[in-house]
Amino acid sequence: MKEAKISLHKNFTTGKIDERIFGSFIEHLGRAIYTGIYEPGHPTADKNGFRQDVIELVKELDVPIVRYPGGNFVSGYNWEDGVGPVEKRPKRAELAWRTIETNKVGTNEFIEWAKTVDTEVMMAVNLGTSGIDAARNLLEYCNHPGGSYYSDLRKEHGYEKPHDIKTWCLGNEMDGPWQIGHKTADEYGRLALETARAMKQVDPSIELVACGSSHRNMPTFAEWESAVLDHTYEYVDYLSLHAYYGNSDNDLPNYLAQSIDMDLFIKSVVSICDYIKAKKRSNKTINLSFDEWNVWFHSKEVDKKIEPWTIAPPQLEDIYTFEDALLVGLMLITLLKHADRVKIACLAQLVNVIAPIMTREDGEAWRQTIFYPFYHASKYGRGIVLQSIIDSPTYDCKDFRGVPVLDAVTVLNEETDDLTIFAVNRGREDDLDLICNLKGFTDYKVIEHLVLEHVDIKATNTEENPDNVKPHRNGNSSFNDGFLKANLPKISWNVIRLAGKG
Repeated sequence: MKEAKISLHKNFTTGKIDERIFGSFIEHLGRAIYTGIYEPGHPTADKNGFRQDVIELVKELDVPIVRYPGGNFVSGYNWEDGVGPVEKRPKRAELAWRTIETNKVGTNEFIEWAKTVDTEVMMAVNLGTSGIDAARNLLEYCNHPGGSYYSDLRKEHGYEKPHDIKTWCLGNEMDGPWQIGHKTADEYGRLALETARAMKQVDPSIELVACGSSHRNMPTFAEWESAVLDHTYEYVDYLSLHAYYGNSDNDLPNYLAQSIDMDLFIKSVVSICDYIKAKKRSNKTINLSFDEWNVWFHSKEVDKKIEPWTIAPPQLEDIYTFEDALLVGLMLITLLKHADRVKIACLAQLVNVIAPIMTREDGEAWRQTIFYPFYHASKYGRGIVLQSIIDSPTYDCKDFRGVPVLDAVTVLNEETDDLTIFAVNRGREDDLDLICNLKGFTDYKVIEHLVLEHVDIKATNTEENPDNVKPHRNGNSSFNDGFLKANLPKISWNVIRLAGKG
């Protein structure tokens, strides 16, 4: 049995969590929309054609914001194709994913769905094949009260009141050669600047996200961020980060260490943002939007065999394992540790496409393994992140040295005064005895210890066996005289909740 320690104090904090850190993402890609959230012929479909079984699962996750409509898709999207009478909307050859887009679901339908699941929309504009005009016109359509061409067009389409969308992405992954309309940093920076200026003239209350690097290993990383922010610093509010990880080498210790890469990515981008702040002698701080993150590798070979130019084929349908859920938990811990600067994050994506929720056409919807750590973090991770000092055994692996066997973060809910510790034991061989010195929390008691564990690291959930990987409440924890003692089973995700005795 190995031992790890955590020390913290109620008064020492990292920062307040913006609830948008538990956001998600839906793109016009694969079955995310069609037979995902939208299936008019489904037995549970509501009057608008949206699957209510999926709605209930999304509500369970309590996602506060959803990025839409892309993703790579947005870089070739004409938003006007997706508004007005559905029967008059064109079918388009969609170049990013080589499918046919029917446009049966567009801006207004998606906003209606968002209202149904109690979430906000994070709208992306096309800076690939389009630019300033399309962006300002879409914003006018969505947010202007009336008396202008596009706001009156919205009213003509049946939406009298503005949609009042507050968070907007200035394109998607424009550093990537795969992107339609790929640009250099200076080309994108200039376009993003002028688009931001125009959009904030239409609605000064909006917040804007500029494109950062698509991942940390891009050849232009760091130089891209620096150049883009040099152009846009005073006009944008967030810089984006994207990261996906996989275990194609079937190397569990190395796989579970990949959240360290995510941590380094965040730290690097924060440094770049602050460098430009210093360079410009600015009083403004740019925060981060980690608006694509997840595990993604299972479906890549299968996707190569998909027939092009079909409608809503099953693309990027990763079937997640128990070990994937552990890495998702570790990535959530990493995001929370940086709550002072990461204010928005979007698990990519929400339904069917690299998603926590899966559906079968005309059939059931079920929770994938990664559903559970995201659900726990969203439900119990609201509040303030406390600074934690962690003393843990370590191991070395292919990509990293000194990987802590324990990774953890602690969140204090200001409203309820509850304390939640999220912890992953990366060790495959041994349980961990955890001792937490919780200064300032003497009058507390353990109210729940949730554990996600499984004897098979490759275990999955399916429509036939949707509860194969599921958390239990039989965790072993106790709290006395300011010290929490807990047993963390080998390779497990743990959620330990404490509440004041008063």
